[in-house]
Amino acid sequence: MVICTGVTSAALLTACSSGSSGSAGAAQNSTLQTVIKRGTLNVASCLTFPPFGSLSKDNKPQGFDVDVAGAMAKALGVKVKVVDTTSANRIPNLQTKKVDAVVCNFTTTPERAKQVAFSDPYIVAGEVMLVKKSSGIATLKDLTGKTVAVTKGSTNGDAVKAGNPQAKIQEYDTSAAAVLAVKQGQADAMVEDSNFLNYQAKLDPSLKVTKDSVVPLEYNAIGVQSGDATWLQWVNTWLREFNTSGESNTVYKKWFGVDRVFPLNPSY
Repeated sequence: MVICTGVTSAALLTACSSGSSGSAGAAQNSTLQTVIKRGTLNVASCLTFPPFGSLSKDNKPQGFDVDVAGAMAKALGVKVKVVDTTSANRIPNLQTKKVDAVVCNFTTTPERAKQVAFSDPYIVAGEVMLVKKSSGIATLKDLTGKTVAVTKGSTNGDAVKAGNPQAKIQEYDTSAAAVLAVKQGQADAMVEDSNFLNYQAKLDPSLKVTKDSVVPLEYNAIGVQSGDATWLQWVNTWLREFNTSGESNTVYKKWFGVDRVFPLNPSY
């Protein structure tokens, strides 16, 4: 048995082993050690998705997801580099090792889990509709023959079709473009994360968010490359502390103006 003392939380996972050379080798080859040695955590975030991610007036990344990435880097004792991405490029960025993690409103699904690994949830939302107040749209049934804007690479188009096969789906490269489509009348509704849409309705009084959720709840997690158990374990260990300490809720309230609405742990 090996007993280790005096190591940091970031180094703990690789400083200690059960004596298995295979386990020690895997830990040394982990993204965890790569990040620490490099001194920089590369994180993909969607910077056209405020308040999760956007660019400030001085062209610097900002937002809820950006702050989460910064908190991760701080816990590791490294700097953070935010790489702008789109919903469709989240998985390719991980598979090509362009980034070490994806923090970009990444909903966990069994299909995506075939390609990447997911951490525990760090934010929860329903998928609701953004419409003009004058639209008369309140539920999925009202979308018959209507055009619904969704972002490419998201799961929302399939969810709308499952609830109302007569709805017309129009994909956009970014969430900002989909919101603009609703404002300009090119789309009758947009389906997206309730946190994001409540923020959009706050910015534009002509818009409203419907109460009818396309899906009950969606759990968003940090995406990492598959097959790296050491890195995933560190992310989950850090997330547990980040969430239970209250730091996570402080960051959430900073960007959304309210305390968290949904519990992070699923109940069945």
